Order: sequence, then C-alpha cells, then structure tokens
Amino acid sequence: MPHQDRPHFFQDAVIPRLPQTSPDDPANRKLVENVHPANWKPPQPSGRYNLVVIGAGTAGLVTAAGAAGLGAKVALIERDLMGGDCLNVGCVPSKGIVSAARMVLHQRRSGQFGVNSSQQGSVDFGEVLQRMRTLRADISKNDSADRFQKLGVDVYFGQAQFIDSQTIEVDGTRLSFKKAVIATGARAAVPAIPGLDQVNYLTNESVFSLTELPPRLGVVGSGPIGCELAQAFSLLGSQVTLLGRSLHLLPKEDEDAGSLIAQAMQRDGVDIQNGMTDLKVESGEPIHLSWKANGESRQATVDQLLLATGRQPNVENLNLEAVGVDYSDKGVQVNDRLQTTNNNIFAAGDICSPYQFTHAADFMARAVIQNALFFGRKRWTDLVIPWCTYTTPEVAHVGLSEHQAKEKGVAIDTYLQHFADIDRAILEGETEGFVKVHVKKGTDKIVGATIVAPSAGEMISEITLAMTHGLGLSKVGSTIHPYPTQTEAIRKLGDQYSRTRLTPWVKTLFQRWLSWSR
Repeated sequence: MPHQDRPHFFQDAVIPRLPQTSPDDPANRKLVENVHPANWKPPQPSGRYNLVVIGAGTAGLVTAAGAAGLGAKVALIERDLMGGDCLNVGCVPSKGIVSAARMVLHQRRSGQFGVNSSQQGSVDFGEVLQRMRTLRADISKNDSADRFQKLGVDVYFGQAQFIDSQTIEVDGTRLSFKKAVIATGARAAVPAIPGLDQVNYLTNESVFSLTELPPRLGVVGSGPIGCELAQAFSLLGSQVTLLGRSLHLLPKEDEDAGSLIAQAMQRDGVDIQNGMTDLKVESGEPIHLSWKANGESRQATVDQLLLATGRQPNVENLNLEAVGVDYSDKGVQVNDRLQTTNNNIFAAGDICSPYQFTHAADFMARAVIQNALFFGRKRWTDLVIPWCTYTTPEVAHVGLSEHQAKEKGVAIDTYLQHFADIDRAILEGETEGFVKVHVKKGTDKIVGATIVAPSAGEMISEITLAMTHGLGLSKVGSTIHPYPTQTEAIRKLGDQYSRTRLTPWVKTLFQRWLSWSR
C-alpha cells in the first residue's frame, strides 16, 4: 500500500517510549544503564556516514556491528532500549520464566523415576522474576551502548526522522548518510475488543514487570507467545484460561503438533477455549470476560488479562513519506534484496519480515550489509529460516508444512517417526512427540519438517543444515548418530526413505545376485 493511502490504523497509534523497566531494582537499573544510559553523550557528527541504522534491536545491532567491523562509518539510533524486544520484553525474559516453569514440571514427574521428595515444592514467583531480571541485566552488556561505541559505532538516542534521502535528524542533530537501514521492529498489537480500554491489560511489553503471580490469568491468543506464557504461568501456579480464535493451538504449525501441545497444556492445567468469537471485556477488579464458542455463550473471571494477538510494525514518526518509502499495516515494503522503494534506504527485521524471529533478523541484517555497502545481490528469500515455540514439549519447524505444500502445488512424500519408538526418549520419559519430514515426491530432497520434542529447537538445526546445503534425507540417514540420543529419530527417517528404494524389482535382483554368489 503506498504511503499516501496508509490505513487509519497508523493515524491513531500510540507510540511507546522506553518499555517498562519496573520494578526499580538493581537489576533493572543495571539493564537501563547498559542499553539507555541516562548520562550518554552523543558524538558530534563529522562528515557523511556510510550507513545510518535506525533501531537497535537484533537487525539494527547486527547491521551496525557488522558494517563497522568492515571499516564503514556507522551511526546507530535508538529511541528506547538497545537490544529491542528480544532482550527487553521478548526472547530473553520469556525463556527465563519458561525455564523456571520447566523445573516445576520436572519436579512433578520425578516420582515416575523413583525420585520422591518428602517435602512438597513451592514456587516463589517473586524470586522467579528476580532471577529473570538479574540474568537479563547480565546479558544486556552484549547490546550496550558502551560496547557498540567501542566497536566503532556512533550511538545516538532519540526519535529518528528522515529529512531527505541523504539526511536523518535525531533530537535536533542532523546526520548525513549514503545509505540508511530501517530496523525499528514491531510492537504488541492491541485488537479492538469491546471494553478493553476500561481495564489494565498486559502485553509482552508489561507482563515481565509483574512482581506477584496472578491467581487467575486470561490469555488472548493461541500463537507462540500465548501458548508459551499460558503454560508457564499455569505451571507456576496461576489458574489460566487461554482464548483463541483458531480451532486448534498454534494455527501456523502442523495440526498434529498443535494437538499434542493442547494435550500437554491441558495436562498442565490450562483451560483451552478454541474457536472463540465475540469476546467482550467488562471493567472492574476482577476482570470479567464473555465470548462465544460453538454457538454457546461462555464466561470467565480473571485477575489479569494478557494479550498475545500478534505484532504491528513501528513505522510512525519516521517521516517515510518525505523519502518515498512505501509501507502498509504489514510494515515497510522491500524487494528481494531488502531495498525499500527508495534506492538509498534498506530495511531488516520485524519491520519488513513475515518471519518475526531474532535469528531471521540477524541473517537479514547480514544480507543488508552486503547489498547496501558492496552492491551485493543477496536475496533474503533464499534464507532457510527455522523457528521454535518453547512450550513443553517444544515445536520446531522449517520449510513447508503439508498444508503449505498443498497450497503451493508441491507434491511431497512424508516420513514420520514417533518418539515412542526411540530408546532415549523412552528412558527419559519423553515419548510424546514426533519428527515429520517432507521431501519432494519421488526424491530425498527435504522441503520441510516439524519436530515436537523437549529439545525440538536444538534438533531442527540438523534438518535446516541439510536443507541449506542440499543434503537429501538419505545423506542424513547415512550419517552416524551417537546412541542413545533423541536425534536418532531423524536418522531413522533416512532409513525409512532408503527402504522405499528397495522396490520389488531391485529386491528380486539382489536375491538373484546373492543366490548366484553363494
């Protein structure tokens, strides 16, 4: 959508400034001192920058550090906290909470292994969050202003705005550039729910500031963020109600995977309400929710409400119209080389990508460095991008699903291995889950895979490596894996493929040869 036709959505948007860093404790003060120091003195610009990067999330940080490391003169602008969502309100804090929740689950299961504790365990939610904040602050040094200054990057804090195709202004200071990169990311989308504006709801930008466990938590959204946090809070002691519009959890994933995760979450106490429509919120404490599902009216009362309903791009206040950069409610428009509709301006990360993952932003940034500074022809659509949802078990995916293959008209053969038949999984008591690999029909060329397992995020990399470098499923099967490991499930799929090559004609030929050679 051209900028002159931008939707009403952008006109009324409220732009957040400095994501919440409450409570005011030593860990959060250390975090802010690293990623938005109060006494930061911006450099005095001298001459033209090879590259000005707007946004210091993953895409911006990788672009700035990589370009400076190659000798480019680079400026990096951030209006809020360096590190972006991943460090401050996304990957890092969420996995800190998920790891604590998994400890609860391990304790619950310990009796199955003959390990019985005479003392019933309890959860100190305040300590769980304090641990997360402490670890987040320790990790923040990697994204700090001081570190990037030492890498040779000029760091500026403030709202960036394009003046023209060679000039950016940040809080009154004008920076001249040859090329620029928009890496301003995205933020939590807030849906139009009747009554929502009358309650204090949570998003991923505020949930990690909690200091007390909500006795009853409502979660709206059945995607990765909603499922991860619903399960984690339930294990930590909340009574959780999860509301999702889709008829099954994780609607973008393999349907069998979504069904397994639903079973796991229900086992862990989550009340799952799929097929939700007509959601309404009533003000007050507690919060009253009403909705419809399967034609029936339903209700729930919660103490806190968490919205996990997607992301919206941070395109406002950049003055993109002045430099002819087109955008829509999906973000900034880019071509296959991550170039915007202005040849001097590129974009990377959540602001322009359908894959809103830290690792995707990282590798898009690497492509931008090549294309913006060295006339590269790196195509971001050539990237093989895996992802993982960190429920227990995890769900990891790469490439095409069965549904996507059908939509694209790609004929496939599918190989499936359940962990119930994998020795290590049996010994670990982790038999729920599977590895499913799709290959181009009649060949061993891998076009997609889904893994449901406790360490699916670690396991998917083997398949991603094979896809990236053109190694077929037979090559994976002929690679020796240590025994016993859960990755043996992947190797066994290679064996399954090899057995399909033993056609009746080939088998007859082998039998004749063996009979003759006795």
